[in-house]
Amino acid sequence: MNIWLLLAAVNGFLSVAAGAFGAHGLQGRLEPQALQIFETAARYQMYHALALGLAALLLRAPRLRGAALAAALFLAGIVLFSGSLYVLALTGVRWLGMITPFGGAAFLAGWLALGYAAIRTPR
Repeated sequence: MNIWLLLAAVNGFLSVAAGAFGAHGLQGRLEPQALQIFETAARYQMYHALALGLAALLLRAPRLRGAALAAALFLAGIVLFSGSLYVLALTGVRWLGMITPFGGAAFLAGWLALGYAAIRTPR
């Protein structure tokens, strides 16, 4: 079993569910700014669920370095970035905004690790 691919699928599912919940269940219940924050969280979760899936597929290549690190960083970014934005949007707890940049940094580092994996892919 490829746990990283499973985590990508779970996060893709959750981001679609969160997007639908935001569009249909939270419309009119949250302030427009909070709803926009929630939608940003769902969008970035989907982008990085797909990136996590790509990293998971790259793990199948022999001697490939960087793909496992990219997968871990994408997952950390989803938890920190999207997770903090979901909670911020739903609760209004402002101090969670201090956590969000760490998730963004994890996303950036994940993309760098994925680029490194691409460069190191054997022909």
